[in-house]
Amino acid sequence: MPAALLPQARSGPRAAQASPFERPALVWLLVLAGVVGFTGWAGIGAILRDLRLPDTDDVMRLVQVRDLLAGQSWFDLAQARHAGAPPMHWSRLVDAPVAGLILLARPFAGASLAEGIAAVAWPLVLLGLYAAILYRGVHRLFGWRAAAFALFAATQSVVVSGLFAPGRIDHHNVQTCAIVALALSLARSGATLRDGVRAGALAALSLAVGLEALPFIALAGLVLAGLWLRAGRAALPPFLGFGLALGLVAPALFLVQTAPALWSATACDALSPPWLWLAASAGLTAAAASLLPGGWGAGRRLGLLVACGLAAAGGFLLLFPTCVAGPFTGMPDLVRREWLVRVQEMLPARHLAGHAPDLALAGYLPVLIGAVAASLWAWRGREAGQRALMAATAGALWLGLALGVPQVRGLYVAAAFVPLVAGPLLDRAVALLRTPGATASRQVAALAASLAPCGKAWLLLASLLPVLAGPDKAMEAERIAWQTCGDAKAIAALDVLPPGLILARIDLGPALLLHGHHAVVAAPYHRALPGLVAALEAFHDADALAAVAARVRADYIVACDTPADPAVSSVADRIGRGEIIPPGLEPVPVPDTPLRVWRPAAGAARG
Repeated sequence: MPAALLPQARSGPRAAQASPFERPALVWLLVLAGVVGFTGWAGIGAILRDLRLPDTDDVMRLVQVRDLLAGQSWFDLAQARHAGAPPMHWSRLVDAPVAGLILLARPFAGASLAEGIAAVAWPLVLLGLYAAILYRGVHRLFGWRAAAFALFAATQSVVVSGLFAPGRIDHHNVQTCAIVALALSLARSGATLRDGVRAGALAALSLAVGLEALPFIALAGLVLAGLWLRAGRAALPPFLGFGLALGLVAPALFLVQTAPALWSATACDALSPPWLWLAASAGLTAAAASLLPGGWGAGRRLGLLVACGLAAAGGFLLLFPTCVAGPFTGMPDLVRREWLVRVQEMLPARHLAGHAPDLALAGYLPVLIGAVAASLWAWRGREAGQRALMAATAGALWLGLALGVPQVRGLYVAAAFVPLVAGPLLDRAVALLRTPGATASRQVAALAASLAPCGKAWLLLASLLPVLAGPDKAMEAERIAWQTCGDAKAIAALDVLPPGLILARIDLGPALLLHGHHAVVAAPYHRALPGLVAALEAFHDADALAAVAARVRADYIVACDTPADPAVSSVADRIGRGEIIPPGLEPVPVPDTPLRVWRPAAGAARG
């Protein structure tokens, strides 16, 4: 394993003097090469020119920001041009900086280009923040060279590259920065009250932005509670600071972004009373721990933790039973079966491995290897500070791997921790190049092991093996369909028609809202259940399409005309190519677009 290959290698000034990388310029040149090869640069032109964003969530975020700038209330997150005007569960705390960048760019770039500039700039600002957090955390314990190598390792991660690529204005990158900073605040021997307060505030920010990182926050709280249980008052300051900050900052952020009318409303998918209850429970538990007499033993401390834990869990079950099943409460089986489990970020590891084995290798193996290496380092490391950092890194990576096996998005936060171990590993491998007595085979093995946490190395390996190279035809067809039919020009061509309500496939909804003046029946968001049901029913059976369109009072029906493999074509694909003519509809010719358009036939019943 990587750590076992490098037990004798040392970082620091002496090792650097004996290394071919003793010159900072060479190390930073390597980092620059990694940045140049960072995923996403090629798409900047399309973002600036056509607002071609990487994902439907990025598109909907920009729609939400555009509504805010157009005068929609800070507290009003309803999508007025979506049938039923469902409220989004995303945070205005992410909308605000994106909107601010647009306002800054408008005077010299114009309204349209300003949106593209903001979409490019915001994830790059966050990338710089992540790089600063990463560099500082590694530099403190391992020196500048290991910290620089950590930055290089970050540029080699396919997950990190995807999270911070230009156009990624979704909230996952904000959460990633918050959770990595949280872990680094606590991952030090002798953590203080201030460290705990900082970590608790970052946890509250992450929860306000979205609940996806909740397991990492819970792990941090449990670890702090466990350390207090073992060491007593010596470990109380960070535990107290974390609990109090989480219990106080989370409600403050909730009030900032939530309309007063919704303060008592239960939302299982966003920061709301159920999660505020747990945050408050954490604060009260830490406060109770601080009031215990110093002479109380571990048994009594355990009793307090158990009592507080049972009260928190029992209150949650009693007051908010609907949230026990998770954020997707009330979702019909049709939507769960035909849409939710097919969303790319919700795919299990085995499914991704079957459809895109190269991405599965590059995504999962670095996290697994990093988890093993960090665990070994935490166990066998010489310095207490390094062991503490590696223990925190190992915990985050193992948790992310456990979350990522059933759902790909579990890797998002975890992958950002891989450079924390990859940088020091590469630093020590480089030190071996001129270490007296180190054999060539050991040097090569050490370098190979230190590069194993780099996802792009696995992409390169997969490209050399035909059985592992590239996504399958279904995923490639889906990518082509998104780029072709969601293109700004393709959607804008529909504006020759009077504004109306469009019934289309679910994933086309955000592009229709961003690039055109029409409303939509469906978009890929779980709070818009009636629209999801209608779109699934309509494009599952061509004979039912007209009836569903009448039921939802759609003015137009739109399908994508894009090449596809007949072996993987759905009914919707065949409708889009004109292979199936839906009964009860009449075609509407629209030039200069790959989209096919129909309207309900004259005399058709409207529900």
